[in-house]
Amino acid sequence: EMPELGELDEKAAGKLAGLAPSDRQSGRWTGRAFIVGGRAIVRQALYMPALVATRFNPDLKTKYDTLRKAGKPPKVAITAIMRKLVVLANALLRKQQKWTPKPA
Repeated sequence: EMPELGELDEKAAGKLAGLAPSDRQSGRWTGRAFIVGGRAIVRQALYMPALVATRFNPDLKTKYDTLRKAGKPPKVAITAIMRKLVVLANALLRKQQKWTPKPA
């Protein structure tokens, strides 16, 4: 669903998947940030892998735990992990490398 992966930078990959937060603000009023646009099917496909990554990938688990300790709701932390997965896939495709996990 994302044939452009491997040709984009980090921000563009996150936006294309619809996982980059967009601020709602006007003048002095500052609202909340939401994820909008992008490809919904990619977000749906990344949800379960993000849940698994938060349990079994040490780096992503650390990021998830850090976000939760900072007071972020679980869904916000999961969305950040989903974005991280897209950025990681984009980088691996761009460098034409395979995923090699770090030894514990």
